[in-house]
Parts: sequence; C-alpha cells; structure tokens
Amino acid sequence: MRLFPASVFFVTLRGMKTKNTFHAAAQRYEKKMVRFLRDMIAIPSESAEESDVIDRIRQEMKSTDAFDKIWTDKMGNLFGQVGKRGRGKKLIAIDAHVDTVGVGDRSEWKHDPYKGKVADGKVWGRGAGDQEGAVPAMVYAARIMRDLKVDLSEYCLLFVFTVMEEDCDGLCWQYIVKEDGIKPDAVVVTDSTNCTILRGHRGRMEIGVTCKGKSCHGSMPHKGDNAIYKIAKVVNEIEKLNDRLGADDFLGKGTITVSYVDCKTPSLCAVPGEAYIHLDRRLTVGDTKKSAVAEVKEAVRRSGVKAKVEVQQYARASYTGLEYPTEKYFPTWCEPEDALQVQAAIKTYREVLGKAPLLHRWTFSTNAVSIAGMYGIPCIGFGPAPENVAHTVNDSVPIKHLVDCAAFYASFGQAYCDLAAERPNKTSMTVKRKKGN
Repeated sequence: MRLFPASVFFVTLRGMKTKNTFHAAAQRYEKKMVRFLRDMIAIPSESAEESDVIDRIRQEMKSTDAFDKIWTDKMGNLFGQVGKRGRGKKLIAIDAHVDTVGVGDRSEWKHDPYKGKVADGKVWGRGAGDQEGAVPAMVYAARIMRDLKVDLSEYCLLFVFTVMEEDCDGLCWQYIVKEDGIKPDAVVVTDSTNCTILRGHRGRMEIGVTCKGKSCHGSMPHKGDNAIYKIAKVVNEIEKLNDRLGADDFLGKGTITVSYVDCKTPSLCAVPGEAYIHLDRRLTVGDTKKSAVAEVKEAVRRSGVKAKVEVQQYARASYTGLEYPTEKYFPTWCEPEDALQVQAAIKTYREVLGKAPLLHRWTFSTNAVSIAGMYGIPCIGFGPAPENVAHTVNDSVPIKHLVDCAAFYASFGQAYCDLAAERPNKTSMTVKRKKGN
C-alpha cells in the first residue's frame, strides 16, 4: 500500500473530485441535519422502545430520494441501501444504534433532554452524542453521494440503524449476521469517537454471583445464616480482584466492578436467605470468558463462602415483539494499523478533512463486540461527539461534527475500494498516536 504525502490533499478522487467537494456538499445540508436530529431527540427512544424514532428516520430517508432500497428486519433494525448488490462488488456497512438510555433526574439538565436545544455550536439532548447524532450524517451522506454522482460500480453501501444496543450491545448484529444473512466486507461503527479514527476496544461480560443462607426472624438472627454477610465478603474480594487484572498498552486495563446488589428476604424483619451481586467485567487483550469466570470463582474461594458464579443471559423482546436470547459475553477486538479498513479511514480523513488523523480506541463498548469480536468482520470507528458526554446530562454533539462525518461516510467506500485494489503492496501510513492508557 502506498504512502499518501501531503500533496494527496489536492489529488482528485478517481480523477474527478477534489478534497473539498464532499465537505462542501455536506455543508449544504447542515441545517437539514440539525433539524432532523432535533426531531429525533424529541422522540423518547430507550432500548426496545425505538419504533417511533425508526419511523422518523425512515421518513427522512425517503425524503432524500437517495436510497435504492429501504427496509426493516424482524428485530426492527432499519436498513438503507445505496447502490445495487452484484457479483464481485464490495459490501460496506455504516452502523449507528438509535436507542438511548433514560434521562435520569431532569432537574440536573441545563437544557431540556427532549428539546434538542441548539446552543454554543452544539445540539443538546438525550441521544445527541450517544449516538443519534451520527444518523443525520449517515442519511445525508447518501444524498451527497447522489449529488456528486459517486461511482458505485465497485461497491454497495449499506446504512444500518440498529436497536437495543444500550441494553445489549451487539445483539442487533448477531441477528443481522445470523438471521438476515448480511456479512459486510467492512463496517464503520459510528458510536461516539469525537471524529477520531478508532480501531478497537475492550470486550465485556456480565457475571452473576449468588450466595445462599438461611432465613429466620430478625429478632433472632443467630438462628439464621445471613446471605448478605456472605455476599459482602465476596464483594470485598471482587474489589481486590480489580487491582490484579491484566492490562494492554493500547486497549488499557481489564476491570471489574459490582454494579448491582439484591437479596431475597421474606420481610424487612427477617434475615435474608439469598443475596446476589451483578458484575460488570471489561475484558482486555488476553482475557477470555473462561479466564474471567475462573478469576471470579477464585475471588469467591478467597472469601471463604460458597457461591454460584454464572455468565448472565439477555432475553428482552425488541419493539417488534421478537425475543432473541444471548449470553452476555462480548469479545474484545482490535484492528492492526495496517488493516485495509483502517488505512481506508486514514485516506478518507486526509482527503476529506485535509489533515493527519489520530488513531485511538474506545473506552466503552459498541456493536463491534459482535461485528468484529464474534464474527471477525473488519471494523473501524468514526463518529460525532466525544465519549465523555455519553449517558450524562451534558449529552450533546458539535454541529461541525455532523458535517465532517457526512462527508467522511460519503467518501469512505471509494477509498476502501481503491486501497483494496492495491492491497498486495502493504505499507502503513504514518499517523499520530495517542497513548493507550
């Protein structure tokens, strides 16, 4: 793969379009993207309740007259196809989840979480940054491709608007790959990257630990066996375990934390006969499901109590009523810097935005746990808004990011195909790097 010198900024794409063409086209749709995003923010769309926002996105897609095909699957994921599938053509997908978390205490919000307030060059509200802000950029990327008559002879672009990611990241793509039979050559994951190119993140899993005791009347606790006292000893060992977990120079340290505590008791005047803790385990390079479970079992052993340790299951119905159970184990993934899709993202960034990109990784988890982690489909991350606004009362997205991302998504497919044709000559570009920790 050849190096791309500074002069590439002024070289045409396929001999036709300069580096500013896609960005200029995206700027023309800025107001429409902002209006569309504000409409989405006004629609509550927590996991398994995305029906109305899916309808709004479909409406906008149709209004652009840019898609060759629009459809939903039985889970409720929405698809928009640009170009026609054909023998030998690359299939490139761009993914955004459209569900959000709740708003919490509304009194803590500076701006109404469902108004889509425009202020300080940003759109504010629940889902603006995580991650409905990518949706207008995707929809209008399709329109930009039509405006500029982008050559689609080598590839087909599939825009995917997925559901239930906040509840169970990657479940949507488990369904898309296994049931819809769609397996792209590469996927751009648009979850918040602050317009930085990201090439991996830690995996995660959810583990439950249950201790049994013996219930009795609260006035005679010595006659029972308090399960909460037992689980407290396990909690203490889990806290110590977190300090012993491994680390990776790029993806960072593995972590574990108690995220929920519960007990079973016949009354508030009784000794609990059962106690439960829920563990959020983040997996770095070298961690596996087997090793993570073994570590928790060892922590239980150190606590000196008996307890049941098991990986949790997810089985909530989507807004369509479909239930698609899965184990809550989501593998780590990390792409090398010279991977085709990474190099294509670098090329696209240079040509569209006219500067050298940074490469980094997510701290949180995305749909790529299944796309790349489970199925080995090449992934790259590029989306609007920083990670640190996600799930906060500061949820927001810079309007500039909508424009930058729309231009990026409209031009990524051709950059990918151009580099794929040259793939026998593998030479990595020089990029800036952030430290992994």
